Amino acid sequence: MDLPDYFLADLPPEAELTPAMLTEACATLRRNRAQFLARRRSDEIIRVLCRVADFWLDPEYPFRKLALGKGPQKTGFSRATLERGLDNFFKPFTRENIYALLTQDLGDARRLDEFVALAGETRAAMARGPELLVHIAAGNLPNPTFMSLVLGLLTRSAQFVKCASGTSWLPRLFAHSIYHTDHKLGACLELAEWRSGNAGLADALFREADCVTATGSDETLAAVRAKLSVRSRFVGYGHQLSFGLVTREVLAGRSGRQIVTAAVEDVVAWDQLGCLSPHVYYVQRGGEIGPDEFAAQLAAELQHREASEPRGKVSSETAGAIASRRAVYEVRAAHSSDTQLWASTGSTAWTVVYEADPRFQVSCLHRFIYVKAVRDLDEALHAAEPVRGKVSTVGLAADFPKQTELALTLARWGVTRICPIGQMQNPPFAWRHDGRPALGDLLTWTDFEK
Repeated sequence: MDLPDYFLADLPPEAELTPAMLTEACATLRRNRAQFLARRRSDEIIRVLCRVADFWLDPEYPFRKLALGKGPQKTGFSRATLERGLDNFFKPFTRENIYALLTQDLGDARRLDEFVALAGETRAAMARGPELLVHIAAGNLPNPTFMSLVLGLLTRSAQFVKCASGTSWLPRLFAHSIYHTDHKLGACLELAEWRSGNAGLADALFREADCVTATGSDETLAAVRAKLSVRSRFVGYGHQLSFGLVTREVLAGRSGRQIVTAAVEDVVAWDQLGCLSPHVYYVQRGGEIGPDEFAAQLAAELQHREASEPRGKVSSETAGAIASRRAVYEVRAAHSSDTQLWASTGSTAWTVVYEADPRFQVSCLHRFIYVKAVRDLDEALHAAEPVRGKVSTVGLAADFPKQTELALTLARWGVTRICPIGQMQNPPFAWRHDGRPALGDLLTWTDFEK
């Protein structure tokens, strides 16, 4: 299956983009939005999005087959990792879930279609999205870019996605699937990729944008924000970290084994490369399974999983960094029982480091996970204090009676999402990314006082 040249990202690698091309592309997007998207009702758009999701869940869907067939070469993820990641993304695309998101962020799902007054209000309100929405995509995972496109369509925005160099493959396939399902909606999308540092292209794009979303390092966000005019809204998602917490009460028998299996799900998903992936599992002392035994079982499960869902290929630089980090812990483990190391043989496919020292460690990722022993949640949070304010998700395994108390402590500490271990990379459709409303940040409101 060959992709037609609908988008700038479809052009051959030797094609050279110019600022004039981007300016014209943005003008075309605005015209297409006015003609095909601006007046479409939510229910029509939701129907198309649900149809696209159903297609992607069909093993025989050409775009899915292309993603899984060429994806390992194009993205570096194994076929099994891609398959599981795509399934987990598209399964929640239901009419009920999308309407729940609209109601959550708008108060009433109809407010993108018409003026609506909630019960007890003396005014009606309606929301609208930006005419031209520009996304600066990080590129390490496809799902955030997919979701950005979905949110933009729900807000009736024409969209231009700037992908990092070499990362447009899966976003292109998703955009093509929208175009194939409804070419009028597809005509309101544009994708391109170029290397960072091309100031002329970036400046041309930013001059046209009504709103810019960006995902990346804090330095990337600051650079983008500095280029925008005062009339352009900016929504930035900076670098975030995540970790897990396992309490002693659940570390017994079958429950303990299930938690180990669930913890591996979070490490394996997208090869641990997302902001929602854990760097550390804090394991409370005093359980039937101690923190060191938890680490040993985690290693055994990672070894087993490597056979069915292998980690993708990594660069020589990444492999070298992992090998260098392993060497440090090999030396420590040889001199102290407070450190233990388990690692894949003959490769850098997976690594587990156990330490009695609870200080938070930033992982190498690519299935490199720390297990740290702690007395309780207070000790874990004290150990994680250096990354406070940058923690996105905490995966929690605890007895039901304690879950709410622990969640309250985590929320007051600044965590924006708490979920069961095993679900860290599978946020619900209506989750508040970094604690902010997914749609709300994009919208402008009009009040109608009758």
